[in-house]
Amino acid sequence: MQIYWTKINKIIEETPEVKTYLLDRPEDFTWEEGSHTHFALKGFNAGDKPNRSLIRHMSISTLPHENSIGITTRIKEQCSEFKTFLRNHKIGDEVAIFKTHSNVPLKREDKNVYLLSSGVGLATFRPLVLDYFERDDNVNQIHSLNIDSSKDFLFTNVFKSATDKKFTSQFVDNRKDYYEEVKKLAADKDGLFYVVGSDEFLVQNIEVLREQGIKPEQIMLDKHEHKLAEFLSIELSI
Repeated sequence: MQIYWTKINKIIEETPEVKTYLLDRPEDFTWEEGSHTHFALKGFNAGDKPNRSLIRHMSISTLPHENSIGITTRIKEQCSEFKTFLRNHKIGDEVAIFKTHSNVPLKREDKNVYLLSSGVGLATFRPLVLDYFERDDNVNQIHSLNIDSSKDFLFTNVFKSATDKKFTSQFVDNRKDYYEEVKKLAADKDGLFYVVGSDEFLVQNIEVLREQGIKPEQIMLDKHEHKLAEFLSIELSI
């Protein structure tokens, strides 16, 4: 396993609780849209065993041509040990990345694509949307729906509706409105539905989509194959 040590080159305060850490891109490091990586803080591998409290599984919110590896995360006042350490990091500090992989690249199957996310989960979708803007081959259109109860919506410069690009973006701040919109989107029985958020959020979305007649193979989750099967085999309550 290759561990890339790199430095923070910029810290962007996206909202009062969300920051994007931009990391220098190592020369031979590359990734595709929808990628996640293991993001680790200094000292994580100092002992005999990795210190898991200093490692997190994070989405990369940038594309390679932006030449920085973007890690976008919510850091609340009361937060985990990892986030507490991360909050104290400054430009120039070293961090590590390893085991980078994409479970949710943009499928180009001449279908409508729906991106369903909660809060900072939108970071996973930012590269998919940018990739689509650069090359819209074999994608009919994209619709993004994000729920964030904080009302501090993310990446509004990217996630704004553009008729000429066949892209629509919707933000809601409560579950009732969110799931009503999901049901409306699921009227497209041939669409591809990408879902990113907490495990609870995934389960609820899968249930709503399946109740509307969407098949498991139309639902994309940022999960490894064995986990994917667990989520998509959820029995519908009768």
